[in-house]
Amino acid sequence: MANKKRGLWISFLTVALCALLGGVFGNQVEALSPDRGDDDLQETLLNTFTKVYNAVEKNYSDPVDPDRTILQGAIPNMLRTLDPHSQFFDARTFAKLREDQRGKYQGLGMTIGSRDGRTMVIAPFPGSPASRASLRPGDLIMEIDGKSTDGLTDIEVADRLKGPKGSVVRVGVARKGTPEQLEFTITRAEIPHYSVKLAREIQPHIGFIELGSFTETTAREIRRALKQFDEDSLEGLIFDLRRNNGGLLNQAVEVSDLFLRKNQLIVYHQGRNSSAIRYHATKGNGGREYPMVVLVSCMTASAAEIVAGALQDHDRALIVGESSFGKGLVQTVYPLSDVTGLALTTARYYTPSGRLIQRDYSNVSLYDYFGHCRNFTPPRDEVKFTDGGRRVYGGGGVNPDLKFDEPEPNKFQMRLLFRHLFLDFGERLRATHENLGRDFEVTDSILEEFREFLVSEEFPFTSEDWEKEQDFLKVRIKRQLFSSLYGPAEDEFVKIQNDPMVQRALELLPEAKQLTADPQKFAARWSESP
Repeated sequence: MANKKRGLWISFLTVALCALLGGVFGNQVEALSPDRGDDDLQETLLNTFTKVYNAVEKNYSDPVDPDRTILQGAIPNMLRTLDPHSQFFDARTFAKLREDQRGKYQGLGMTIGSRDGRTMVIAPFPGSPASRASLRPGDLIMEIDGKSTDGLTDIEVADRLKGPKGSVVRVGVARKGTPEQLEFTITRAEIPHYSVKLAREIQPHIGFIELGSFTETTAREIRRALKQFDEDSLEGLIFDLRRNNGGLLNQAVEVSDLFLRKNQLIVYHQGRNSSAIRYHATKGNGGREYPMVVLVSCMTASAAEIVAGALQDHDRALIVGESSFGKGLVQTVYPLSDVTGLALTTARYYTPSGRLIQRDYSNVSLYDYFGHCRNFTPPRDEVKFTDGGRRVYGGGGVNPDLKFDEPEPNKFQMRLLFRHLFLDFGERLRATHENLGRDFEVTDSILEEFREFLVSEEFPFTSEDWEKEQDFLKVRIKRQLFSSLYGPAEDEFVKIQNDPMVQRALELLPEAKQLTADPQKFAARWSESP
């Protein structure tokens, strides 16, 4: 039995290695016929791996788990020698990838987080099974279908809460102020995972769209948002991509098409085994060229950078914020089985001006590459030009036309957020105050209640902390209450109404209008990007 299992895993690895060396999976990339030398190399590599694995399995001091040794060890480490974005998907991560791409999943519909070693309900989505069952922010998930959640991570709890549409799950929760555990029987449903996090008029005829990802429904959602604004009457649009880490290439192309002129180049990519493939606007914006400001940060990546780069290169939008992440590699996903897959970098993509925005990942740890993007200094040696003659640079993300650094939370703010004290106080407000409508504002008396609450929770703070953070406290209290009462979209709306970068974007709409109307004149005024 052990020999049979070993043989299956070696066969599996053979297929995975061949995918890397020869590109045999999927029809997206043409497979090349290797010559004799390539055959000899593959045979040598596979024989070496087989000998090493056999020696480990037979002689290691403890029993060897093939899943851990190969799927979590050998294959991921092999892929890391290529680039940071080629990766192996096990059953759970492959399922999550497909969920993210489809923009929907089957479950209860709520955000969760950690608190005191337990999984806590952060916010049920409006109209979701979790909301209809009356789960509330702050509820601790103690049991699922009669089984304790002790020792489970948030991801493991989320996996157990998911299930086929129409199936039933029993959830036991501990609620503050309720002595006994509460039991809920909830029928799972299909939960949409919208790309558009918020679409509102932030001022009369000034639209705001926050886009969180690029899934199969993204372009359709953007069209719906623009229709909601009455696009013909728009006098400006702020497009927020700050927390968008990418997604599907075809959706980035469709979204760019909505704002560019027909036939303008959006992006092109090419790889070792493929000639350049170019994507153009096929429908175009129909002559609607209202001023646009696009907000970016170092978390703006991949498909989001394609959109930002195309709008910048064609002088269609003013880019404001930080340099984006700098991911200019295209991955093709090859299914390796019904439940596993391989995402392999097969090409590099370039903005219309010819910029490769991929930043350097040589001699950089994965921890620093993914976790400390603000520490990267974009190079200035690859110079390109926009349609209007403005300088833009490759090799380090999409650099903003106007730099604006988002303020980092200070220690006092972080301690409050880590303790989930805004959530607890929000639930107290719901229990003790009536008429908490959409016109609610945090008054001085509410703020004093919060101060007394912090004292009762033995949260240490100084008078200087309190006086300095009044504006922050008022916004966070209101955000938490609106999230609890009306859902995440209302939380986001309160947030952007008080967002310094959004306020700066509103001030810059006249500049964006001049950019669209006369790129050459704008280029003369802004010849050196900050």
